[in-house]
Amino acid sequence: GMMFMTSMPVGTVTLLFTDIEGSTRLWEEHTDEMRTALSRHDELLRNAIESSGGVVFKTIGDAFCAAFSTAGSAVAAALLSQQSLQEEAWALPVSLRVRMALHSGNPDFRDGDYFGPSVNRVARLLSLAHGGQTILSESCSHLVGDQLPTGCTLRALGRHRLKDLSQPEEVYQLCHASLSDSYPALRSLESYPNNLPVQLTSFVGRGAEQEQLASLVQNHSLVTLTGVGGCGKTRLCLQTAADLLDRYGDGVWFVELAPVSDGGWIPQAVALSLGLKEEAGVPLVQTIVNYLRTRTTLLVLDNCEHVLASAASFCDSVLKQCATVSILASSREGLGVVGEQTMRIPSLGELESVELFVERARLQQPMFAVTGANERAVQSVCSRLDGIPLAIELAAARVRAMNVERRADRRSIRPAFPAVDGGQPACTTSSADPSCADRLEL
Repeated sequence: GMMFMTSMPVGTVTLLFTDIEGSTRLWEEHTDEMRTALSRHDELLRNAIESSGGVVFKTIGDAFCAAFSTAGSAVAAALLSQQSLQEEAWALPVSLRVRMALHSGNPDFRDGDYFGPSVNRVARLLSLAHGGQTILSESCSHLVGDQLPTGCTLRALGRHRLKDLSQPEEVYQLCHASLSDSYPALRSLESYPNNLPVQLTSFVGRGAEQEQLASLVQNHSLVTLTGVGGCGKTRLCLQTAADLLDRYGDGVWFVELAPVSDGGWIPQAVALSLGLKEEAGVPLVQTIVNYLRTRTTLLVLDNCEHVLASAASFCDSVLKQCATVSILASSREGLGVVGEQTMRIPSLGELESVELFVERARLQQPMFAVTGANERAVQSVCSRLDGIPLAIELAAARVRAMNVERRADRRSIRPAFPAVDGGQPACTTSSADPSCADRLEL
């Protein structure tokens, strides 16, 4: 449920996200006790958060999302929450163990909810933690400074890559004499075998598509994500693969096929990602199949459109002989293999387009924001670019000192797109004009 309150903190905000470890199983095994326990859990958390000056802005099942105007008050709320959860005599055979994560950032606030990378980041941070554990991001630990509640210390847990695939960041654990202190290693990217590349920009929007794609990949051995060039297929595949890491004990391996000019070289590209050497007298595909046959693995084959037939025959060979391997491919069109599920990636919706524009514009101008004065202009730029992420990113990269209104007023917005993917212009919609492919005229 959403809670809309006038006192929502804006500007630099510290977010506290929580959820119950193993709640699905508790619901299955102790349904009635869990109902009672959950309403008590909700009461304890809401009291701890509100008495510390925070606002609960969303609850999703048993997960709480709260916002605070200072990092110190957020940490105080987390401490109080963990202490009251520990002191409670639960009507369950086990205690409720709640994991918590804190992160400070500048989320956008709209209609009683927060949006933007800092919201995604705290959710990803939460997925690293274990029940009973409270962890903080680097930015939150800096902001707390010496405002830690009495008796609290922060322990550095080292640098970790989160499942948002960004650069590694220093993660801290909240320690206090009243809290348990022994936890397994964090569930960061380092804990799972993978070669997923670091992403230099944040992943924006696409929540529904990500869930749909993840569910297809878990239920079918070959899923192909299709769509025009520049629509964000690679990024969605990478993000979905990262979220599924813990399902594939033998790893998630990303294979970039754009540089492979001849389909005959696909096995070499795959072998390179898997770290396999060619064996004398054995076809490389056979070496790959022998290796994968007993392994639970996800292969991500990116950009198959220019080597479709070879990619199809490679997938077919692997899937016929390796029952525990899944393949997620991206291509402008399906591979045409028996049993393949395809999903077409839609253009970004208006809200997501604007969110992407703002995030990328901030890389040029950190203070860029959508205001009453420029809102229509930004929306108009995004809608004329047909919600194609690459086009929106290129447009946002050219934002300087708030001249976006002037740009939108010009009569002929004719965006042009440099070639991406396989060399063709990225966008074939009516708004594209190949004559100015070297510049994006806004």
